Amino acid sequence: MQNLPVPLDRRVWLECRALKAAGYEVSVICPQGPGDPAYDVLERVHLYKYAPPRQAAGPVGYAWEFVYCWIRTALLSLKVRRRRRFHALQACNPPDTYWALARLWRPFGVRFVFDHHDLNPEVFRSRFGEPASLAGRSQLKALLWLERRTFRAAHRVISTNTSYQNIAVGRGGVPRELSTVVRSGPDTTVMRPGQPVPELRRGRKHLLVWLGIMGPQDGVDVVLRIAEQVIHRYGRTDVGFALLGFGDCLEDLKRLASELRLDEHVEFTGRVGPEEIARYFSTATAGLSPDPFSPLNDVSTMNKTMEYMAFGLPVVAYRLTETAVTAGECAVYADPDDLDGFVKELIALLDDPPRRATLGAAGRHRAETVLDWRRQAEAYVAVYDSILRNQTSRQ
Repeated sequence: MQNLPVPLDRRVWLECRALKAAGYEVSVICPQGPGDPAYDVLERVHLYKYAPPRQAAGPVGYAWEFVYCWIRTALLSLKVRRRRRFHALQACNPPDTYWALARLWRPFGVRFVFDHHDLNPEVFRSRFGEPASLAGRSQLKALLWLERRTFRAAHRVISTNTSYQNIAVGRGGVPRELSTVVRSGPDTTVMRPGQPVPELRRGRKHLLVWLGIMGPQDGVDVVLRIAEQVIHRYGRTDVGFALLGFGDCLEDLKRLASELRLDEHVEFTGRVGPEEIARYFSTATAGLSPDPFSPLNDVSTMNKTMEYMAFGLPVVAYRLTETAVTAGECAVYADPDDLDGFVKELIALLDDPPRRATLGAAGRHRAETVLDWRRQAEAYVAVYDSILRNQTSRQ
């Protein structure tokens, strides 16, 4: 995988652990995080990491990033092969480029599993709109071509939700019987409410949390617009906000917070691990999922929503298609992109402790009984059992 190191990427790490528990040997190739060694063994999973490229800017920069990461990944796959023959290669997107590496390994009996994390054509449309220029249309066509190549190269496709699966079947031509939905459900034995840490509220009654990657298409600025309304319009100085995560837009968001006079009320934690997330979520009053409507967001499952629920936090969200599928009746919804409506629902929830308790308990129950990773892990491992039934990759 290319966009995050492991085990920071929670989904991939859960997949690794599920395969190990089922008796498979697992190696991971990914970029290094800060302070990561080039090779490590963690919980008997072999981690091979390369130095990440500099942050890309513009089409040429992104193209160079893809080429650099592809070459480093290909070289490390040879290193893995020298240690132990492997029988399957799983690639996660973005980008949709590792089908070419899978094709190179196919003559050696290696099966290709595509773990469908993202919709790159929808990312493009969400960031830039429907292209009108020749250059824009060419870029979108290239993304669609790469996506098709990935689907056609895969022996099996794993999608994070039904909307993604339908795109794999419809746009990608994947036979439905070769596709499987494996949601990025939380491990509720680990993600569970703990003792609150009052100092995280910094003297305020309420703490609201947001978690995720801060990219241009993620609309994190909406969280700051909500904070501006809550604090300056409604005068709720008893409310603080914590934005947990990092990404290309972090510094821009910090500047926007200053412009909106929110420095005293908004905390940017930067990169956080499971322990920090647990401390904040166990202390918070509610979790925010104000993802703006876009071709991507409407059909994407937001991991943060499931994680809020696992910690028993009531959720306030825009009613996007897959967000509503995830949270069901365990969230408070506003119409997509209705900022005023979102803030009113949020304020009403802050002032209604019994409703918060009811929603939080219902969310925790749904996380345990419907969304939990243990149920997803069974479907995930079954994919490998089906394609490697006659192989010798088990120990």
